[in-house]
Amino acid sequence: MWSREQREFQYVACSYLVRHVAVPGPGFVPTLRALITAKSWWDTVDVLATRFTGGLVSRHPSLVTVMDEWSGDDNMWLVRTAILHQLHYGPATDTGRLFGYCEAQAGHRDFFVRKAIGWALRQYARTDPDAVRAFVEAHRSSLSGLSVREAMKHL
Repeated sequence: MWSREQREFQYVACSYLVRHVAVPGPGFVPTLRALITAKSWWDTVDVLATRFTGGLVSRHPSLVTVMDEWSGDDNMWLVRTAILHQLHYGPATDTGRLFGYCEAQAGHRDFFVRKAIGWALRQYARTDPDAVRAFVEAHRSSLSGLSVREAMKHL
């Protein structure tokens, strides 16, 4: 489906993966990486990051090292995936990783990475608003205006 020209085929593939997130194991990571880096755009990457990668890493905690690698990759979509993979973890969020990825990529040149930082922080603020406020205040000078606005949107 990923090789087909029309985007709708990639949407179907994403839906299929989300529906069957409990099936793949760590061996699926090379395929996941290929899906994220081929025909990349926010609409498919975000589904793969938040609804599939997050579940895969949650079920296979050893994959956090892959997220650590992706968080510093040259490919912005892998960086975005690493930042967003914990989006729905709530209290189970590894704040050290979340804040570490956001801090490391605070000055990233790409809009989609800066937006992901703000989105991930805004979502985590539903769980721990004080931690997000403190992080933003401590890193306000290095975070982009977009990241700060997104993070603080509901605080």
